[in-house]
Amino acid sequence: MRAKLSYAVTAAVLLVYFVLVGSRGVMLIQSGTLLTVTFGVAVLILPVIGLWFLWKNTQFVRRANALSAELDAEGGLPVDELKRTPGGRIDRDSADEVFAKRKSETEAAPDDWRSWFRLAIAYHDARDTPRARKAMQRAIALHDGRTIEV
Repeated sequence: MRAKLSYAVTAAVLLVYFVLVGSRGVMLIQSGTLLTVTFGVAVLILPVIGLWFLWKNTQFVRRANALSAELDAEGGLPVDELKRTPGGRIDRDSADEVFAKRKSETEAAPDDWRSWFRLAIAYHDARDTPRARKAMQRAIALHDGRTIEV
């Protein structure tokens, strides 16, 4: 719940920022000189890119959460078997051990979105966010019946 609230607050702040930046771009364009119109158009491009990025990330999170709910309903979510340090951080050796297990499961069933989902969790626990995202994208694509290269 805390992550959802943080995401919602961040998205709201970004939307306010995009509106403010967009209004400045419009003001520059209304000035009418070649220089201000050029800057105004350039400034308007930033909120468009930001909105696209926010939309794509929101869609990714929603799809990943839907897969998580489906896997939970099936009883297939991975059990947290990671050892932790006294400070609560995940022990690196423990994460590597679980990752090796999840990787072998995925290699045994490369077309199963569930194994890719669990591999994404293992990548995340091993602090490899780019690969975690790629594995989750693969899980989403397999679930939706699409194929993508990872």
